[in-house]
Amino acid sequence: MQRLQQLTVWLQGQFPGEKFSLAPASSDASFRRYFRVSFDDGGCDSANGSLQSSGEPVGLPPAGRLLMEPLADRLNEQTTLAKSLVMAKPADCGNSRQATPSAPDNSTVTHRGGRTLIVMDAPPDREDCRPFLHVARLFEKAGTHVPHVYAEDLTQGFLLLSDLGNTTYLQALSLREQQGIHRLTPCEEDNARKLYHAATDALIKIQLASNDRDLPPYDEALLLREMRLFPEWYINKHLQVTLTPAQNAKLETVFARIVANNLAQPRVYVHRDYHSRNLMLVEPNGQARFPLSNPLPNTGEGANESLRENCLTSPGILDFQDAVYGPITYDLVSLFKDAYIKWDEEIVIDWLIDYWEKARRARLPVPEDFGQFYRDFELMGAQRHLKVLGIFARLYHRDGKDGYLKDMPLVMNYLRAACARYVDLKPLFNLLNELEPPEAPPTGYGF
Repeated sequence: MQRLQQLTVWLQGQFPGEKFSLAPASSDASFRRYFRVSFDDGGCDSANGSLQSSGEPVGLPPAGRLLMEPLADRLNEQTTLAKSLVMAKPADCGNSRQATPSAPDNSTVTHRGGRTLIVMDAPPDREDCRPFLHVARLFEKAGTHVPHVYAEDLTQGFLLLSDLGNTTYLQALSLREQQGIHRLTPCEEDNARKLYHAATDALIKIQLASNDRDLPPYDEALLLREMRLFPEWYINKHLQVTLTPAQNAKLETVFARIVANNLAQPRVYVHRDYHSRNLMLVEPNGQARFPLSNPLPNTGEGANESLRENCLTSPGILDFQDAVYGPITYDLVSLFKDAYIKWDEEIVIDWLIDYWEKARRARLPVPEDFGQFYRDFELMGAQRHLKVLGIFARLYHRDGKDGYLKDMPLVMNYLRAACARYVDLKPLFNLLNELEPPEAPPTGYGF
């Protein structure tokens, strides 16, 4: 029986007698697929046809029924509202600093009418759903908004999840009708700041919930294995260059320096892909608000009562199944040195200072000196950029997925900029220049 048929039969068992339709919701770089289940409450449609069922969904808690209320019209309104607020018209404000969005992701689907859920299809011979379930429960307990799991079938590889909507941060922050550099007005910059402020609030919640027992360690072996994707796939396969023994030795020397810094950093829960494609604009309690606040957890008496309300706030967080226990700056690199949208460095520093101040108030173990914190952020970035370049090259040369090729130059620019300003990374900077001479020297800030 084909996967889609198996999935349909499983859903019919979850919702006996209900009429619903399935449509692709998103896909990712793995073998997982996501479908939106739209129930026929009058007006729901899908390119993939509909299935017959009836009755009330069984076994869903009150929060589930709340999330399944008709919401499609509000989703469309939310997308319009988000874009109008984040990217306000230049006539409203004067020119300011800039962001450079990559081409928007077209993986999401707009729909109309009816209550909705998301179903994950993860073939058990290719994907293991257990890490997703484990991390979802950890992050949900921490008070952040992740997809709630209503039903699971690990034998078949199916999960039934709450629907966090259509609008990613990337979509909200990108102008579809414009190409290249978009100059941010003060209004646009303020709204972008509020989105990222909410994202770091949620991140701090996750970090405050951390302990070393629940997630695998981001240890030396994993950090090195990820960086070695760069010579294997980017240099050897993508550039078709074979390094000399001397070049390999320089590369390994830099890898050792990066790992030494990474392992010396304070350790917390690490999402590992905390960026604009995995953060969603979400409507709490069926009411559109922008930006959707995500306040830091209360302390002391009354804290537990606020947990549920805070959980149903933006951003919705996706793609966390590879989470580990590791360096505190890692997710900040994913967020602020995003492979899919570039922010001016002074904006990144402003946002990073905002996080650092909040983290200190929350008593997270960040360095007291911001200069040291920024250096840790940069060296952590070097590790991630090397990994990402290797992964993007592998997706193309091994898996035939060319959609990430357009994002590689931005990641390389991040890597060059960091390598140019730190002595420990200079051998890597020189090697990058030997392999691909830059068009212009990198510029940026140092502390």
